[in-house]
Amino acid sequence: MKAQEELKQIGAIAKESGIPIKTIRYYEELGLLESSARTEGGFRLFAVDIINRLNFIKRSQSLGLSLSEIKEFLVIYDRGNPPCDRVKSKLKDKITEVDRQIQQLLNLRSDLEALLACEPQNSNQEEIICPIIELAEVKKNEHQNIFEKFC
Repeated sequence: MKAQEELKQIGAIAKESGIPIKTIRYYEELGLLESSARTEGGFRLFAVDIINRLNFIKRSQSLGLSLSEIKEFLVIYDRGNPPCDRVKSKLKDKITEVDRQIQQLLNLRSDLEALLACEPQNSNQEEIICPIIELAEVKKNEHQNIFEKFC
């Protein structure tokens, strides 16, 4: 074990990293972090290099990586190997997913614009809350969305 002066209590780690104590405990529970020891009062003690690990976790999350993916990287790192090849693979997967989400959002934008362009006729049907939404049906075509307007 490291010398006592190299260890910090969880509260000091939380303050220095800007990450709440509860989150640090959660990361420990998931196996992303490991406390080095405990005080006589039961407080977790961490090596000061845990700050780098916490920064890695937070930066990875900001890139859209899940905690399970991050754990996978840290396990590789803890075995003495750099996880960069695995990280590159996951980041490529994220780019593919982002591209898919962008296309879905562009499709949604197109659908919304088509709805706004719809000129609904006044409906006397009490059960219709808003004909723009309720009377325009989306017909899916393999190439594009086509709105059949009943307005």
